[in-house]
Amino acid sequence: MNVLLLGSGGREHAMAWSIAESSKLNNLYIAPGNPGTGEVGTNVDLSFSDFQQIRDFIQEKSVDLTVVGPEKPLVNGIVDFLEENGHPVFGPSKYAAQLEGSKKFANEFMKQNRIPTAEFETYTRSQFDQALQVIKAKDEYPVVLKADGLAGGKGVFICETEEEVVKRLDELKENEKFEDAAQTLVVEEFMEGQEASVFVISDGQTAKILHYAQDHKRIGDGDTGLNTGGMGAYCPTPVIGNKMLQRVEKEIILPTISAMLLDDNPYKGILYCGLMITDDGPKVVEFNCRLGDPECQAILPSLESDFLELIYAAATESLDQKEVRIDDLYRCCVVLASDGYPVEYEKGKEITGIDDVSDALVFHAGTKSQNDKIYTDGGRVLSVVGQGESLKQAINNTYEEVEKISFENKYFRSDIGAKGLVYFDH
Repeated sequence: MNVLLLGSGGREHAMAWSIAESSKLNNLYIAPGNPGTGEVGTNVDLSFSDFQQIRDFIQEKSVDLTVVGPEKPLVNGIVDFLEENGHPVFGPSKYAAQLEGSKKFANEFMKQNRIPTAEFETYTRSQFDQALQVIKAKDEYPVVLKADGLAGGKGVFICETEEEVVKRLDELKENEKFEDAAQTLVVEEFMEGQEASVFVISDGQTAKILHYAQDHKRIGDGDTGLNTGGMGAYCPTPVIGNKMLQRVEKEIILPTISAMLLDDNPYKGILYCGLMITDDGPKVVEFNCRLGDPECQAILPSLESDFLELIYAAATESLDQKEVRIDDLYRCCVVLASDGYPVEYEKGKEITGIDDVSDALVFHAGTKSQNDKIYTDGGRVLSVVGQGESLKQAINNTYEEVEKISFENKYFRSDIGAKGLVYFDH
């Protein structure tokens, strides 16, 4: 099977690595890829936004399956375009991808289908002052502000005070990076509990749980500082036991997949359920229409099933014939970032020590190759994934390997997975 994978981050390196393990694979192309994906397949210079160029490449190389890693081309309708041209593709349609592409759409969808989530209100850009007045009148903090559209994981703010609400509303209104995403504002109640992520693979009719993990979004130890795309993750998370997983499936996953099917918009691909495990049960914080980054880097090495077989079955509506099997190990993923991320940071710092890592996987994200050397080229640079028979062992093994990698302005959280350890301290 010839496969084209779209993307260039740590998630896509993990996906490429997992696809390359399949005995069913003939050629793997990654567009545009990164230095890491180039070690398991062939990087090709294609643009996400040029659907015609991608279609021409698929026809030229006789690609049997296109796999879409990041959210933007999904929200922009690449699946619809390729399927209309007769090419199997793994990912949700433009309509279904609105579950991630529009917070307003997702919240209204959940409300209509009685899927548990936070109470919310929406405001247009011209109504931001009205939103502020409503928040001030309620005087209930924390309160959550969300840019409606895609903002690279940086359009969500948890505000503890009125002053912070004012600051974040001004930022959403005036910062040009939010110009498209913040045309609509979603204001949500703050949900108390533990966050966790459940990943589902679906062919539109059959949905199966891949795995579940816990992400660490804040930049600083102890979940402090700004939200990021994710600074690390571990799996499985004890926040979700078997009974809770059954509730998630019954109250969230099946109603979502069923509602899409009944609406003649079957959901095919990965459904990422970002959850808050509250005293009242699981509630949806957000849906994503693709694998999470960095959770993907932790969960795919846990998969004993053939990942390529699973995603091809989902794309061709035959997932009911496949079984999802995961091993019984714990995994911890620590993101190495450029100091200053997620705001301003320097690029072009030489990275050393990757080849010294012996007991963990290293997935590239913001890197570039030049003269046989690897340099930093983004905010999140590398993901280091270690494993163990216990969560503590997985964490310790990962951080031992993290120390082997060096670059100027290297930054990472030192507490990835620590919040899971409390479940084992008796």
